[in-house]
Amino acid sequence: MFKGPADNKTEAVMSELVPETRPKPAVPMKPVGKNPNLLGYIGIDTIIEQMRKKTMKTGFDFNIMVVGQSGLGKSTLVNTLFKSQVSRKSAGWSRDDKIPKTVEIKSISHVIEEGGVKMKLTVVDTPGFGDQINNENCWEPIEKFVSEQYEKFLKEEVNIARKKRIPDTRVHCCLYFISPTGHSLRPLDLEFMKHLSKVVNIIPVIAKADTMTLEEKIEFKQRVRKELEVNGIEFYPQKEFDDDLEDKTENDKIRESMPFAVVGSDKEYQVNGKRVLGRKTPWGIVEVENLAHCEFSLLRDFVIRTHLQDLKEVTHNIHYETYRAKRLNENGGLPPVSAENEESHDSNI
Repeated sequence: MFKGPADNKTEAVMSELVPETRPKPAVPMKPVGKNPNLLGYIGIDTIIEQMRKKTMKTGFDFNIMVVGQSGLGKSTLVNTLFKSQVSRKSAGWSRDDKIPKTVEIKSISHVIEEGGVKMKLTVVDTPGFGDQINNENCWEPIEKFVSEQYEKFLKEEVNIARKKRIPDTRVHCCLYFISPTGHSLRPLDLEFMKHLSKVVNIIPVIAKADTMTLEEKIEFKQRVRKELEVNGIEFYPQKEFDDDLEDKTENDKIRESMPFAVVGSDKEYQVNGKRVLGRKTPWGIVEVENLAHCEFSLLRDFVIRTHLQDLKEVTHNIHYETYRAKRLNENGGLPPVSAENEESHDSNI
């Protein structure tokens, strides 16, 4: 059929109006699986062993703070936790020493080695806490100390010539000792945990649990949990930091058992032909590591065997990051000036 010039013009206009068909972009193939068939051994699985070797060489730090009024067995419990004389009282403290009139912060460090792994353990004690007639704001020196350790770490981080390994003095865990009254928490307990739970991982424990009957212990634990919930106090492990369902399931069981009702002792006794850590009473031996007697073993497994690394990570990723962001905001987005940076700045002027 013959096409005139008009027809050709119409075709040209139509071709301009109809969009050009383009090939669809190739959709990337979904991975076949988490472990596709490799042609041979690569060695990815050795990364865990590499990390283990490096940790064994360098060791690691763990800083634990103990807070509570005098006579609750704080030092004894820490010694029992680490099966060595690591508390301040174990190093030259005498019973004749007077209770300080204000809250003091005392630290003592030890290097503990087990199975080739070295840990620099620092125990931070708070003598004088809760021991005065007027205990108003006695938590402030402790909060100040915790913040000072964050500031120290931050200043090291922003140094121009930064250390390869920044000394970590940040408090990773705070064991708060509750008096075994069997009634309720004191206003001081609530005030302390309300303020400090925002800046440090608090683990509440009921001290000297052997002074209560089993029924009293169960009721007191329930009452403490309820009071903490009513006052909006979150202790470690905090629900909001559960990474996945597995973490949530495990941590829910722990939270239901808290606060742990514990007994500490660094003395051994013979029970049924075995040497056990315990406290001798007129009616028998209270075995520290026997779950039927107290919950010390639950606390030890929780703090050391399952959650020690997580305590360090929550300290770094949550509490320290919150402090760091606040300081940077206060400083207009600039890092705080350390002495080293100040000297460098002065030499450049």
